[in-house]
Amino acid sequence: MGRDSIAEIITSIRNADMARKRVVRVAYTNINETIAKILLQEGFLENMRKHREGTQSFLVSTLRYRRYRESRNILNLKQISRPGLRVYSNYQKIPRILGGIGVVILSTSQGIMTDREARLKKIGGEILCYIW
Repeated sequence: MGRDSIAEIITSIRNADMARKRVVRVAYTNINETIAKILLQEGFLENMRKHREGTQSFLVSTLRYRRYRESRNILNLKQISRPGLRVYSNYQKIPRILGGIGVVILSTSQGIMTDREARLKKIGGEILCYIW
């Protein structure tokens, strides 16, 4: 059975955030790299790089923290589409998270992108996760 790399990166980032770890290391895949680039672009990650140990590659990301942090988590991630239940949406029905403050990551025919990009290009796709 294959591994769900989207669930792995979401769970790793969520666990690191709850444990207040600054660095997250996940297995390198093209999907993980694209999701990490979106998180970097949206300001949830501070830094991202590819690291190689022997024959395996890893994606090492640094989480962005606010200076004075509350006791509850700032970063919330929720996986929507999973291998057992795929969730699709056209561009008109892509949900808005917190009135547009949050980010929806979609897998479209033109690649993985945010909800704002998909609405501008007027394309729908598979809803991968919500971030707020």
